Amino acid sequence: MILEVSANSVASALAAQAGGAGRVELCAALELGGLTPSHATIAMARERVRIPLYVLIRPRAGDFLYDDDECEAMRRDIETCVALGCDGVVLGALDADGDVDMERCYGLIAAAGHIGVTFHRAFDLASDPHRALGDVIALGCERVLTSGGQASAMEGAPLIRELIAQAHGRISIMPGAGVTDRNIAALAAATGAHEIHASAKRQLPSGMRHQPPRLGDMQGGELRSDVEQVRALVRAMQP
Repeated sequence: MILEVSANSVASALAAQAGGAGRVELCAALELGGLTPSHATIAMARERVRIPLYVLIRPRAGDFLYDDDECEAMRRDIETCVALGCDGVVLGALDADGDVDMERCYGLIAAAGHIGVTFHRAFDLASDPHRALGDVIALGCERVLTSGGQASAMEGAPLIRELIAQAHGRISIMPGAGVTDRNIAALAAATGAHEIHASAKRQLPSGMRHQPPRLGDMQGGELRSDVEQVRALVRAMQP
């Protein structure tokens, strides 16, 4: 069993590593579902993280229907990840009908070259998950991150189990969304998955003594992956 932790900073990535995670998905803006982190964040994480490091390639929040400029930005971000020595990238694109955009995805995967590729939760917005899985397998991705098309992976467990059976070992199906140490064992049992994705995050208290009134949306501590939460997840995954 492998725990992948979605880490929104270098500090979160190091917490994931210290807690026993098997892989980090590095991103920014978890509150928006995750966006591509900065060049400096990727470089610093690569220098300090020794477990496999995958980087989320997502230029904006919202849907996964991208134009040419957005795809060019993603391609350049992928090239940065390759140059910095990352182990993989996490990407995905759909067309307006909810099918995997094979042409755009092929271009992005070509930019990744020899490093690994995970297809992210754009998959959960696909109009036909079984057809989408066939397309992602054809793209050559290593794994799919999915909640089974539901708000949480536990709710989507029946579909995730179907997808694992359909994949028949050709690709890893990795459940994610709403995963905690209280449900991770049940999720693994319900789906048969061997990789599970979680953020293991908590909000830190702000260190600011000066807190102007009426600006609460600009204040508060950061969200960060927590070592003890990661450890609890890893323990709960063990048979």
